[in-house]
Amino acid sequence: MRLAKFLARAGVASRRKAEELIRTGRVKVNGKVVTQLALRVDPERDQVEVDGQRVILPPKVYYLFHKPPGYLTTLSDPHGRPTIAEFLKGLPPGVFPVGRLDRDSEGLLLLTNDGELAQRLLHPRYEIPRIYRVWLVRPPREDLLQRIRREGLEIEGRKVFPEEIRLIKRNRRECVYEVRLREGRKREVRRIFAAAGSQVKRLLRVAFGPLRLGDLPPGKIRPLRPQELRVLRGLFGLPSAPEGDDSIPPGPEDFPSRAPNGCQACCARESRFLR
Repeated sequence: MRLAKFLARAGVASRRKAEELIRTGRVKVNGKVVTQLALRVDPERDQVEVDGQRVILPPKVYYLFHKPPGYLTTLSDPHGRPTIAEFLKGLPPGVFPVGRLDRDSEGLLLLTNDGELAQRLLHPRYEIPRIYRVWLVRPPREDLLQRIRREGLEIEGRKVFPEEIRLIKRNRRECVYEVRLREGRKREVRRIFAAAGSQVKRLLRVAFGPLRLGDLPPGKIRPLRPQELRVLRGLFGLPSAPEGDDSIPPGPEDFPSRAPNGCQACCARESRFLR
């Protein structure tokens, strides 16, 4: 990987600040000062120092996070809007979200510093399923839903085909669907129901690949269980843990819920759908 990326992953500095460290001659690789931004390093073989201090990558870690609504799925925002970074304080350096949920959506996000796994999970060729529970303002037109199931829907110049759209509950008070997708196009679920004459009131991701949200409260983070990690990495023929990494990430008690007032109650009333 590029040297600046290595330094950022190790938690030394942001990518931009890491590049400045390199330019100013504060970084050594195998005992020699380097100033080339394009230099690539092998974390297993090369010795990297900043201001004379050895830099190593932290062990790979994997967490489930229940993102509450109202937060951007990014670690910083130039406009000062709330981001999920508020919930990630105390996690090891270099942890990032795999994929995105839009600001008004909620539910399961995988957090990790394992770039190889993240890249595979998001690559379209692997078709990792995502499952959403969708609360609607009003029932959609069934004829339009059938057309979308049959013919797909064009989003950003490309046809998308939901794998499944299933009615879960419908009465005078609410209309709830479950949607299963094999890719993550921008606002895909909301666009599907808009095309069917309805509007999404609440959107909750309950599954990503083999991972399930379960009853994890909004704003809460927990480490993946060994079996979850085994199955997740096994999708791509990877060992259950990165080679040489037998460390155990901090437990869920180390990351108390920081959900804003009302988020807990918001999801609690629908908890029967999360199990």
